[in-house]
Amino acid sequence: MKIYDIAQEVFGCAVYPGDPSPEREIKLSISDGAVCNLTALHMCAHNGTHVDAPYHFINDGKTIDQVDMERFVGYAYVAEHEGDVTKEDAKRILSEANACDPEAAKRIIVKGDSTMTAEAAKVFADAGILLYGNESQTVGPLETPMEVHLIMLGAEIVLLEGIRLSEVSVGKYLLNAAPINLGGADGAPCRPVLLEL
Repeated sequence: MKIYDIAQEVFGCAVYPGDPSPEREIKLSISDGAVCNLTALHMCAHNGTHVDAPYHFINDGKTIDQVDMERFVGYAYVAEHEGDVTKEDAKRILSEANACDPEAAKRIIVKGDSTMTAEAAKVFADAGILLYGNESQTVGPLETPMEVHLIMLGAEIVLLEGIRLSEVSVGKYLLNAAPINLGGADGAPCRPVLLEL
């Protein structure tokens, strides 16, 4: 079985414009005579590869610790697309995913430099998918991400952002994108993996 690590390395990761960059602080070092090496982290919940909970854009939405783990773990379908994901593109991706396996069609992951449109977000929301993943640091347009986030998170679709899929082919996989359990948080870092079936 092949396992694909689709996460970014945290300290060298891409950062959404305006978000703080992750920082490492060495608290203890064996080379300085300490009993062990100890690292402290300072980062945003949306640095690098991460998931968005509804609370990210919806004030009474679920926080990351309230989201059902079923959304993060299960069969997924990897599609490939460049540019804006239109309503027609969303329908095609869902059709291809369902033809591959209806269970995998519940978690859609898109390889490529793609941006979700509001019309496509409505298609995925109406389809009742559990998770949508993409390589960008945000699922919607970089300058105006709110509308797409409101549609997707309003349907309680977990957003898996900032993944890396260069080694992954189109098809069905087993996904584990479980986030760090940050109580009350709007999102959390994760280290997702895809298992080739």
